[in-house]
Amino acid sequence: MTEQQREPRETIGTMTQGVFETVEGHRDLPIEASHPLRSNYDREIAEVKDNVLRMGSLVESQIRAAISALVTHDAEAALRVIIDDRQINEVQRKATAMIAAVIATQAPVARDLRFLLTLDHVSYELERMGDHASSVAKQARKLAPFPPLGNYVDLPVLGERVAELVRGIIRALVDVDQDRAREVAALDDEVDDLYHAIFDRVLVLMREDAANVEAGTRILFASHYLERIGDRVTNIAEDIVFLASGEVEDLNP
Repeated sequence: MTEQQREPRETIGTMTQGVFETVEGHRDLPIEASHPLRSNYDREIAEVKDNVLRMGSLVESQIRAAISALVTHDAEAALRVIIDDRQINEVQRKATAMIAAVIATQAPVARDLRFLLTLDHVSYELERMGDHASSVAKQARKLAPFPPLGNYVDLPVLGERVAELVRGIIRALVDVDQDRAREVAALDDEVDDLYHAIFDRVLVLMREDAANVEAGTRILFASHYLERIGDRVTNIAEDIVFLASGEVEDLNP
């Protein structure tokens, strides 16, 4: 992924640096003393995490369903993917509302606040991934009436790779495993290479026959959306590193 391809963004670390400097002196306070209703507090945080993890599972399923609809020329299945994106949006809204409520009512200490803000940012990235999967399904729906151009030029392979990245980063989030997060982020380079190979091959097919232009353009759109999911996986990997270490690190410079 080139610097121009990667969207500029504030990391969760840069967004919250001032917050954590303010509460740094309270980092080591006994949690029980700060939160006498700790069991309810733990339950609320666990529910937030469960909702974010559910989003990750839904996103992975949506990617696979969109690619399946493409390969099988199933316009109705593609439409279901588009409609089912609402589920991801709803879970994200619920998670964000719960995070705001916990912060407002429980006054979490620094490490818990960092965890909640990280989950909020992860939920945003997952919601955008869901949008990208829906966009892939829209292209699959429009491609359904046409014969597969060049067997879709490895687009199904790209979809599978991206789905595996999503699964891997969610596993890293479960364990707050920064080493695993770095490994998953590094695999995005393979996604980028495959995307560029698809792009080059589709251009050749379009130049060879003008009749390939419409299908080729839709394949290019779909491959771009999948490549963007890979970039957002890297964003989440950076969030996990920050959550585990407190350090802001660019995993794909």
